[in-house]
Amino acid sequence: MAPTLLADVGLPSAGRVLSIQSHTVHGYVGNKAAVFPLQILGFDVDPINSVQFSNHTGYATVKGQVLDGEQLWALIEGLEANDLLHYTHLLTGYIGSVSFLETILRVVDKLRSVNPNLIYVCDPVMGDDGKFYVKPELVPVYREKVVPVATMLTPNHFEAEQLTGRRIETEADALEACIALHAAGPSKVVITSLPINNMLTVVGSHVQSKGKAPKQFKIIVPKLHSYFTKFPDDLDKAAELAVSSLQAVLKNTIADYDKARALPAPKTHQLELRLIQSVNELRSPEVKFPVETI
Repeated sequence: MAPTLLADVGLPSAGRVLSIQSHTVHGYVGNKAAVFPLQILGFDVDPINSVQFSNHTGYATVKGQVLDGEQLWALIEGLEANDLLHYTHLLTGYIGSVSFLETILRVVDKLRSVNPNLIYVCDPVMGDDGKFYVKPELVPVYREKVVPVATMLTPNHFEAEQLTGRRIETEADALEACIALHAAGPSKVVITSLPINNMLTVVGSHVQSKGKAPKQFKIIVPKLHSYFTKFPDDLDKAAELAVSSLQAVLKNTIADYDKARALPAPKTHQLELRLIQSVNELRSPEVKFPVETI
């Protein structure tokens, strides 16, 4: 049977995405990791780089620039002056300051004044494994201001705990956290990287209509023992395909790591995601970890 295309599960056949995330000249994080997969799935993507660094922070040296809120707003004003704010989606990732995050809220308002049906997908990048990547003062801004205006939220386990103020240790905890986040605003929530029994569980929840119980699901995948620096009506199926794509990219990357380990003292640049080399898996992933309705 031919593999299912991710673009065939209810995602728009075409859309225009404004993606505000980090950028590295070398390697794949933030916009460098997001733009290419979105484009091969048929989306036009306009990236704004919240930071522009030579490489990710896993290297000994990092050089580059950080965009501030005023500079972000100047770009939005330029787009508006030329009637270029007709976006179907807004995607945000790593944001390093409260002032920049506050400007993101202005961007959401501005884009929705042009398209009231704008889908805002927020990846609230704050930390992982019990540690913050950002200043803790961003947490209340995300919780009180950003979450209420997001259409879809994709926190990891640690970030979901910060946003809900509750411990998440079990699948049931994660489902309750999803319901709490729904009550705050977003109709779609996917909590990633919940460690259970040396596996990782992805838990998703979708409120399809007000007053009805959300459609909830889980996907269980193997925990890969490597460190990597960092949807639609049928959310469960889209998540299933996205997880399959991501697992394939990571496994392709690890396979190259293993080759690099055969060399004397593998370098940091040998540990970058093999994104371009995984184009077939991104476009037509083989489902190895099926979604389970809860």
